[in-house]
Amino acid sequence: MPEQRGRLVRPGGPILSAEAMRAAEAKAIATGTSAATLMERAGQAIADLVWRIGANTPVLVLAGPGNNGGDGYVVARLLKQRGVPVRVAALASPAAQPAAMMANQWHGPTEHLSHDTPGAPIVLDSLFGTGLTRPLDDALVATLGRLVSTSRLSIAVDVPSYLSADLDFPAVGPRYTHTIALGALKPAHMLLPSRDDCGQLWLADIAIPATSTINMARIPTVRIPDSRDHKYTRGMVLIVGGAMPGASLLAARAAQRSGAGYVRLISDHDACHSAAPSISISPTSALDDMLDDPRVGAVVVGPGVGRDLAAQQMVDRCLQSNKPLALDADALHLLDGRQLTDRMVLTPHGGEFTALGGERAKTKIIATQRLAAALGATVLHKGSDTVIAAPDGRAAVSPPASRWLSTAGTGDVLAGIAGAMLARNLSPFDAAQAAALLLAKSARHAVPGFRPEDLLAQPIWP
Repeated sequence: MPEQRGRLVRPGGPILSAEAMRAAEAKAIATGTSAATLMERAGQAIADLVWRIGANTPVLVLAGPGNNGGDGYVVARLLKQRGVPVRVAALASPAAQPAAMMANQWHGPTEHLSHDTPGAPIVLDSLFGTGLTRPLDDALVATLGRLVSTSRLSIAVDVPSYLSADLDFPAVGPRYTHTIALGALKPAHMLLPSRDDCGQLWLADIAIPATSTINMARIPTVRIPDSRDHKYTRGMVLIVGGAMPGASLLAARAAQRSGAGYVRLISDHDACHSAAPSISISPTSALDDMLDDPRVGAVVVGPGVGRDLAAQQMVDRCLQSNKPLALDADALHLLDGRQLTDRMVLTPHGGEFTALGGERAKTKIIATQRLAAALGATVLHKGSDTVIAAPDGRAAVSPPASRWLSTAGTGDVLAGIAGAMLARNLSPFDAAQAAALLLAKSARHAVPGFRPEDLLAQPIWP
């Protein structure tokens, strides 16, 4: 069988719950792939990663009694065949096949895992995987923490052993340098607080077909302008401003930088004319006419609009139009039970999410899915672990982005990008994914400590 190589996680892949992953494995076994073959494939991918990043560095494999431990025995055998010094510290004897078979094929040093177990430069944690249903006892977590913290490289098989793949319970333990997910990503790999404990994420392709309504966010294909295009075919975006012109100007410039052919700003502030000479500006009295203009492909309302009566009236007019809408900031506080539709993208941060009626759930994915279904609109739940959900149940999780994005104004830039993507005829769900990932892309190119304005000088186009 050709070697199965682990690879860095790429956008678009499925995120499976523990139950869904077990179902996928069971289906693969039922259609002719043995459990032993799956274990061998996983072990090969993990061994390949350990070899790639550690070469001949001594390895300590921590093996549990289940299938995760069986993977560890395969890794130990394959690394030993490559001449790597390997020890196995077993928590208990394998409880069932095929893990017992893999343990019998390991002909090397094996010791009982205890608080006295000596460490090694590389520690491979294959104690528990997606089957963990309760927290580990404190003594085992302490032993794991000591071995991981004193190693040079620490690699978790599937998920760090003290974590629940589905975040079923809170857990505190050591941070790993690498985690290699088996078959598909799990919620613990992508959501806080567990995501940071996983370190660099890798994905082992063990040839299990895995599909899900929850995936890593991806930038959809956006057509590049050609010789037939003009400013209206590239998408006209209307930005509805109000009390704070700086925020609406950020959104307008972001829409320009992310490919909109024409951006018009609704504002009564004279300062906008000198601050943004390339943006067409109309007074608030022109809002109704602009909303009726068939050339307007999308509307962004919220950044800088305010929360007074005038702002409420403008938000209401936008909601009553048939235009695709990106709703952010102040607009989210002015919805108050108003009718939303599936042509809308809402971009709340945590506080705004709660104000919209979002409730706590086992994971941020579930909470966002529930709010999107309740509102009937796409929700882009901002944060260090951004989650996007459509009202039909689909969800996407954005990979980690620059932590320097945690500053005022970056949400206005995000809203402007979302407006440009909507005006390019992307669906709200795709437009929200594109906005989150393009904002992250521009942040990667900016210097640390950047201002929101600095993001507009970076590449934003897909």
